[in-house]
Amino acid sequence: MSESEEQQENAVLNVDLRPGLEAVLMIAEAPLDHLTLAQAVGHPPAEVEAALIELAAEYTEQGRGFELRELAGGWRFYSREEFAEVVSKFVLEGQQAKLSQAALETLSVVAYRQPVSRSRISAIRGVNVDSVMRTLVTRGLIVELGNDAETGAILYGTTNYFLERMGLGSIEELPELAPMLPELDDLEVELERVAGEVAQAESEPTVEETAPEEKGV
Repeated sequence: MSESEEQQENAVLNVDLRPGLEAVLMIAEAPLDHLTLAQAVGHPPAEVEAALIELAAEYTEQGRGFELRELAGGWRFYSREEFAEVVSKFVLEGQQAKLSQAALETLSVVAYRQPVSRSRISAIRGVNVDSVMRTLVTRGLIVELGNDAETGAILYGTTNYFLERMGLGSIEELPELAPMLPELDDLEVELERVAGEVAQAESEPTVEETAPEEKGV
């Protein structure tokens, strides 16, 4: 190793822990776990984890407009909840593209029914979701999880980015549907019934599908 390379390595190893963590976290595009951060700043993981907890507490105590939170298995800076109205106004003024209502509804189905196939989602929503699914994949909110053992259909689920945007640590933290929709206690049964009818219709001969069109001619 050359002298200049040794100096560069020592510079990283000698970086102050807390300022180093802040510098790395400031440019992070996704939550970073303490092991990754420890490697970046050249300090032991235990010291890094302790420093992260201390920084998070200090930001809260100081009443900063941002906070350091651990979500989706990693640490990242977030806007503080008290300033949600300011942030929302900024976002709604066109600084970021919003998801359509159709995309939000489809994303909800994936979140609560994952792993779930595209045809299953279409059955639940009653519409074709191909375009919306491509949008959600492109946005990094959902991802392919594999294939159904029986049908071979691709199964989809939500991503860590989805958890981050929702402010959740894991998918288990999603609120239950029943308390939110008490008038729809039979929602699960109804969804199963609709899906069954759609599956049966798809398996019927094509001539039956074209019959209604022939009557209308």
